[in-house]
Amino acid sequence: MTTRVPMTIKGEASLREELRQLKSVDRPEVIQAIADARAHGDLKENAEYHAARDQQGFIEGRIQEIESKLSAAQVIDVTSIENTGKVIFGTTVKLLNVETDEQVTYQITGEDEADIKGGKISISSPIARALVGKSEGDVVAIRVPSGTVEYEIEEVEHI
Repeated sequence: MTTRVPMTIKGEASLREELRQLKSVDRPEVIQAIADARAHGDLKENAEYHAARDQQGFIEGRIQEIESKLSAAQVIDVTSIENTGKVIFGTTVKLLNVETDEQVTYQITGEDEADIKGGKISISSPIARALVGKSEGDVVAIRVPSGTVEYEIEEVEHI
């Protein structure tokens, strides 16, 4: 049985675009580079040939990885789910640090979409695991490397 991997609509679209780029642009370019390098003769000492073969291996591996992820994807459209104020996969959560009054906003996404600087955290991150299932107004204690931080959930958005 294949484990389903949660993914947002944007995350799926991003992976599909990367796959399209790899198959229709990058793969043909590296095949041409290998052909050009072969034309130069002795392959044992041909750095361009070896570099192109390494690049081909990377591209083929990434294509397999993306195809595997897409085949196991469970795409979740959070905008089609009623907003009950509860934190679930795909929601955007506005948090208030109880001690410092600093406000942060995170969207809970799949592994491949996570980008902490972009405000996107993985569903498997400690912060997301602590938030999922909680509701607006709840105070959540989250263990971070420097200790425990308490956040109040100010708002849960389905955007």
